[in-house]
Amino acid sequence: MSKKHRHDDARKDKPSKWDAGESKGAEIGGLPPTVSECHNNEGHVDENPDNHKRMYPLYVELVKWQRHLIQADERVVILIEGRDAAGKDGMVKTFVKHLSPRETRVVALGKPSDREQTCWYFQRYVPHLPASHEMVIFNRSWYNRAGVERVMGFCTEEQYEEFMQTVPLFEQMLVRSGIKLFKYYLDISKSEQKKRLKDRRENPLKQWKVSPVDEKSQALWDSYSRARNAMFSRTHHALAPWIVVRADDKRAARENLIRDFLSRVSYEGKNEALARPDPHVVFLYHEAYLANEMIAP
Repeated sequence: MSKKHRHDDARKDKPSKWDAGESKGAEIGGLPPTVSECHNNEGHVDENPDNHKRMYPLYVELVKWQRHLIQADERVVILIEGRDAAGKDGMVKTFVKHLSPRETRVVALGKPSDREQTCWYFQRYVPHLPASHEMVIFNRSWYNRAGVERVMGFCTEEQYEEFMQTVPLFEQMLVRSGIKLFKYYLDISKSEQKKRLKDRRENPLKQWKVSPVDEKSQALWDSYSRARNAMFSRTHHALAPWIVVRADDKRAARENLIRDFLSRVSYEGKNEALARPDPHVVFLYHEAYLANEMIAP
């Protein structure tokens, strides 16, 4: 046998630190692994050690919760809504970063086809709802009709009114069927949106995010505000309330949305100290927050 083959066989027989469980973060609830040991789902190293140390305990809690989700055969739907450049993509990526891909699905539907435009409005979303022990995150959702479709004229007045009247009933059916539904709205200021849209146009890695709708976001800011406010007032209900996340600070928004979610679910071994969001960052919608500008005007 050649030296190369003997060396390969020896390497195969020798357990790695992952096999032996020697990684500091190998067990749920253990210490966070070092940056060199931490990889995201695409295999890239997390290059920000401070951010990693802050988020690691929250990732652990999400994994513990997902284990409960699977064992209890639960079904969860999370809606992530917000203006253009509110940080929806980054929020979703952060949330699912260390969750099992078999039980986690992210849905980001494109423009409806000609056929879909002739169907019941909610029909294109129903096939994506979760089965037992699954979680589905909608990166934008059926609330497109209350936002961009309303403002850009992509739906008629009759279609808009039908949606606003029936969406609470649709969501009540989901919840009463056993689905746990969470609705998050990422709220940003006009100046922050302007800065992020500029970055999109200039950053070659973000060109895929640029769309014709983006170009009108600033000019139509007030129209989007009115549409958002109407959506809140008419679709915020006890079984599926709106949870607002102030998202000018992306890190604070991501951290506190996860903390808020953890505060609303039950699972074994929950670290209650981590399930305490900052109430100045995440809060249930109330019309008073429009008046005092906790929600961006």
